[in-house]
Amino acid sequence: MRMTRAVQPEPPAASLPLSSEKCKRMTMTFAETTKPTPPSVADDPRWARVVARDKTADGHLWYSVSTTGVYCRPSCPSRIANPENVQLHDTLESARSTGFRPCRRCNPDRPSVECANAALVAMACRIIEESEKEPLLEELAAAIGRSPSYFHRVFKAATGLTPKEYAAAHRAKKVREGLACGNTITEAIYDAGFNSSGRFYAKSTDMLGMTPSQYRAGGTNEEIKFAVGQTSLGAILVASSKKGVAAILLGDDPDELVRNLQDRFPKAHLIGADHDYEVLVARVVGFVEAPRIGLDLPLDVRGTAFQRRVWRALREIPVGKTMCYAEIARRIGSPQAARAVAGACAANNLAIAIPCHRVVRKDGSLSRYAWGVERKRVLLGREANRGRDPRLPINGARAE
Repeated sequence: MRMTRAVQPEPPAASLPLSSEKCKRMTMTFAETTKPTPPSVADDPRWARVVARDKTADGHLWYSVSTTGVYCRPSCPSRIANPENVQLHDTLESARSTGFRPCRRCNPDRPSVECANAALVAMACRIIEESEKEPLLEELAAAIGRSPSYFHRVFKAATGLTPKEYAAAHRAKKVREGLACGNTITEAIYDAGFNSSGRFYAKSTDMLGMTPSQYRAGGTNEEIKFAVGQTSLGAILVASSKKGVAAILLGDDPDELVRNLQDRFPKAHLIGADHDYEVLVARVVGFVEAPRIGLDLPLDVRGTAFQRRVWRALREIPVGKTMCYAEIARRIGSPQAARAVAGACAANNLAIAIPCHRVVRKDGSLSRYAWGVERKRVLLGREANRGRDPRLPINGARAE
């Protein structure tokens, strides 16, 4: 019997083990692809205005919240949302396009409360200006459909003045315009809405800073006392009318300060002050050297209604503190008037007494100062208890 050996078939090539070299050549590599991360809303400067509930951003910015399905104005009193769920919008149409509903608390589709109040205040100002006599508070409030207390509060917040003060300022302006146009004093009095000359003359000096006849003559022969002193910041001139201190000027040259005073009061009669007046100058010098002692003087503040609002706000800045022009503008109820605030600061005649040196730029850096930026730096340093030796003038050399 013949035996045959069975032949085992060779495995197919596909099942043969591959060499390590071939494995390396055949290895596939997968490149990692990462999606770009969108910028966080929390890092957007607009979000800071939402967190601060900035009312001045209303009408310029909106935000929507995906978790609540609403969109709001920046000043919305609702709880601040998680920025991860927020989208910011520069237009109301963009906020509406999300498909969300308007917030019922802040009503972003309607004018803001501030805008509505501004329109009411503007209406009240027109009523005051067009009235032959000063309207009563109750009459103004009824005309705009608000309660007297609410209207009074809103009016002062918007203008910086009470309705009565605004009416007085407007009448004073009409008197000045009437006298400047050559009208008789009697005509100017009644055209401005005064019922009697007696009421006008009782307020004329406060209103005009002098008698009506003097004002009509351009301030001719108004008497202004003045004296010049010396401080560690240089020369100082203090001048007063019968009403109060009308000018405090700082500089390097005393003669230049006197010429400056003449330019500011060109038709006044300047009188060198006596010893008693020099006592007042010494008080002002003492305040320059040590601002925290305070300075309480009767002032003759001459300016427009807007300038007076700015200067009043400046006098409310505490010693050692500063504000930027935009903050002052918001404080007087005119948030868009930062440049006008800067102009009012530049027009200030009463250095130190009306502390325009306490106004700085938004980033905290020093802005211009009518009496020199270095003087401003020293004054702020002293008020913050960081002042240099008061015996040192501003150029750093010790005074003899």
